[in-house]
Amino acid sequence: MAIRKVLVVDDSKTELMFMTDLLQKNGFAVKTAESAEDAFRRLAEDKPDLILMDVVMPGQNGFQLTRAITRDPAFADVPIIMCTSKNQETDRVWGMRQGARDYITKPVDASELMAKIKALG
Repeated sequence: MAIRKVLVVDDSKTELMFMTDLLQKNGFAVKTAESAEDAFRRLAEDKPDLILMDVVMPGQNGFQLTRAITRDPAFADVPIIMCTSKNQETDRVWGMRQGARDYITKPVDASELMAKIKALG
């Protein structure tokens, strides 16, 4: 499945702008969400081909949100890449256990992110 539509979930406007700009320059259609509630609304509107998920957010965190999305039959097939400042190996392992397909730490390296997206597609 070719990845075209990406949902970026992050509570940082700076991070959202950076990721949106990077993804659009690489030909992706991007939607953003700043919270778990926002993310579920976006999912219901238009199912993305990929979700880039921050971990540290107010309310439901990225680990919880990833688990909720991957356990929902309607969205279980949507790959999630965690994009987070949490750079401990235990965080990476926990993220993968919640259903994430990959894990990348901030500051996000553009070429590394593009390679990971390409590997999924």
